Amino acid sequence: MIWWTPFTMVNQTRKCNLGDCYVTADRTMQNDNRTRVFLFYGTDVHASDVPLPRKANHEWALFHEESPKNNPILFHEDTIVLFNHTGTFRRHSDFPLVMQSLDSIHVLEQKPWYTLQEKTSDKNRASVVYVQSACNAPSDRDTYVQELMKYIKVDSFGNCLNNKELPEEYRNPLTFSNKGFYKIIGKYKFTLAFENAICDDYITEKIWRPLEVGSVPIYRGSPSVIDWMPNNHSVIVVDDFPSPKDLAEYIEQIDADDASYLKYLEFKQKGGVTNPTLLKHMKEREWNMVDGDGSFVTGFECLVCDRLHENLKRQKSGLPITKHVANQNHYGCPRPVQFKYPPVKHVEQFERDMWQIEFDEHKKIAKALNKAVLSGEKDFIADKDMYDNTWNGWV
Repeated sequence: MIWWTPFTMVNQTRKCNLGDCYVTADRTMQNDNRTRVFLFYGTDVHASDVPLPRKANHEWALFHEESPKNNPILFHEDTIVLFNHTGTFRRHSDFPLVMQSLDSIHVLEQKPWYTLQEKTSDKNRASVVYVQSACNAPSDRDTYVQELMKYIKVDSFGNCLNNKELPEEYRNPLTFSNKGFYKIIGKYKFTLAFENAICDDYITEKIWRPLEVGSVPIYRGSPSVIDWMPNNHSVIVVDDFPSPKDLAEYIEQIDADDASYLKYLEFKQKGGVTNPTLLKHMKEREWNMVDGDGSFVTGFECLVCDRLHENLKRQKSGLPITKHVANQNHYGCPRPVQFKYPPVKHVEQFERDMWQIEFDEHKKIAKALNKAVLSGEKDFIADKDMYDNTWNGWV
């Protein structure tokens, strides 16, 4: 198994349930008769750099826990169907990573880090916090938050819509997993948790962080987010409200009513997590986020390896092999949509438009790549008019 785009430790034998597989990043083994699978980390899937021609006994595997924000060719089914095995944030992928940012049920059920009295003790602190350093995302989140801030006070840390500074030691986004940063979030009654892209089951630390510390998330992202929450009343979903003004009015209503507010935290104070889907998924999940034999990367490699050995056994027994082909349910997101609100200061309209432009242009590239791979071409060269209008060229 060759990691065509390396993402993990390589040049080692992976011992899995049904047999062993040698994992490497050595591209010189592309045409070795023992090579069966090429593994790709999604961010680095480039249409101009795939192992062609694709032989009949070669399979492709896609691993990506991120949204297609950083690689728009993955928005499209013409790309996804080229893969035989998938490990993505979608629940329908072969190796689901939906709970990629949740360590355990225990961290959700622990009591809030701060009491209601502690959260309201500082009169200079807003009830709502927004922390975002990656500005102008495909979800157009900053535009919405800017409009919301017309109606309700928001303490906005990070680079986007900044009106308050984090302590020096927490200004680098790489420190956002530190306990000290969690303490800052925990002191707020509400946290604006907006994903960078709107994709089913794409649920990140944006929402798990406030749920862990006991700040009520105000969420926009996966349309199916409630399927995975601790209970059916633990998150405020932005899309349930007609406008930012309506949302602001609801936040103020809950903010002024302690009983209504605390109801959102009942899963931490009594009853615990009751969502059977979440409980079942976390109980059955065999991987963790720690490197080693239990990591999610190792788990994905073994899923692919076991599928290979299963088909080898079927061949030896004279049985037809099981064909694995991915589809749009394994990955992919709809075309980005803009809010009808003014652009954020320092963000030009063409910068917002780039996400839709990239989506449309890469749809053409995905179709051309699909044709090249399935027809057995030795190289893929996109026509110039396919990528002249994209932001960063084609990938």
